[in-house]
Amino acid sequence: MSGVGVLDKAVVILAACVDGASLAELVERTKLPRATAHRLAQALEIHRMLVRDTQGRWRPGPRLGELANAAPDVLLTAAEPLLAALRDATGESAQLYLRRADERICVAAAERASGLRDTVPVGSVLPMTAGSGAQILLAWEPPEAVMPLLPRSKFTGRTLAEVRRRGWAQSVAEREAGVASVSAPIRDRTGRVIAAISISGPIERLGRRPGERHAMAIVRAGQRLSGL
Repeated sequence: MSGVGVLDKAVVILAACVDGASLAELVERTKLPRATAHRLAQALEIHRMLVRDTQGRWRPGPRLGELANAAPDVLLTAAEPLLAALRDATGESAQLYLRRADERICVAAAERASGLRDTVPVGSVLPMTAGSGAQILLAWEPPEAVMPLLPRSKFTGRTLAEVRRRGWAQSVAEREAGVASVSAPIRDRTGRVIAAISISGPIERLGRRPGERHAMAIVRAGQRLSGL
């Protein structure tokens, strides 16, 4: 709690309405007096932070989404200079991946300016069944989220266990012939893995054991982006 009473109560009401709430349910969930819960819910409705559904229950309103969409993405903003620094330090293209169901999306990248490279444009959708980025995004997931993908994956459960043990992943010709990569996790404030930071390039430059050369730099970059 912030200590600002009316604000704390408003936030409690918003949280109680995530799945919809009648006045009686608001009172039960928030433990606020009925008159207080009703007054604050009506005020939040006026500001479009709550709306009423067809059953008259309060639900999150459009203003919350508008404010969220207007806010800069803290992770992407912080990642841009770090990806560029990682590219310059390793000489390879650097990427940031987020998971979306059974796919991963490149949401930020810093490409080599010249020479042979592995280009992964921002917006590219890659599988969760191959590559070091996929290994990172799966390694700390619960078994029920991993097991359905393993029969189709280029890596095994033992591979993911090794990734958890050492804290980084590598792949060689796993996602694409001739391409190697190294990845590390980015975590939120609770320690949950929310993204993977990677470098990728031709095997002829990165070698068959790219993690031995580059893992520590990538792990450090992931640690700097964690907890934002």
